[in-house]
Amino acid sequence: MANLVIGIEGLVGAGKTSICRELLKFIPNSILFHGGNLYRAIVYAMMKNGKNLEELKKQGKDLDIKEMMDLFNVKIELENRETVIYIDGEKIDEDIIQSKEASMAVSTVGGKADNRKLFAYAKNLIEEQKSLYNVIVSGRALTTIYPELDYHFFITADLDERVKRKCMQYNGKETFEDIKNNIIKRDKLQEEAGFYRISENTKEIDVTDCKTVKESTEKVLSNIKLPQVV
Repeated sequence: MANLVIGIEGLVGAGKTSICRELLKFIPNSILFHGGNLYRAIVYAMMKNGKNLEELKKQGKDLDIKEMMDLFNVKIELENRETVIYIDGEKIDEDIIQSKEASMAVSTVGGKADNRKLFAYAKNLIEEQKSLYNVIVSGRALTTIYPELDYHFFITADLDERVKRKCMQYNGKETFEDIKNNIIKRDKLQEEAGFYRISENTKEIDVTDCKTVKESTEKVLSNIKLPQVV
């Protein structure tokens, strides 16, 4: 049986990344491609090098994200079955690119910039890895980037539940109300950018009532026909 490509998208704070990491335990010969982290790292590198958010917004479609990736030497590598990010040869901690500021910047820029070359790069990378592994991809616009997905899941949860989960992630650094307002803003930006689009082949998975990551993951797994181990 050919290797699978499984796309995981979802609402802000619904637990996409946690589910993806749990899937690694159950899907044989699998790797996790953090597509969202690559985009976050590129935007983070631009801002770190003096580009402010308003300037990036004004550039709109003149802002080629793949050119920025090359300009600021952003690299994606595979380590311990997951992709990690390097900028100018330095490995970037995931907490930095997952910060509230970086997340808001990506939600703002993502729908305005020219993503075509980056999407083509990502598609080629997925194809290369599929020849070797079952590939779990987390990110946005996955049906656009890789229309040949074997499975496409969209993870949802109630707003308050998503806020609770983000509160745990930020470990008391942000208030409940601040996180809630941030999620509402990001939801609006993602929807306006078309990143919450559901295709006819998308399976929506509501994890509001799931008490653990394992429970959420089992909901996803119940919809996947796993490849035979030879």
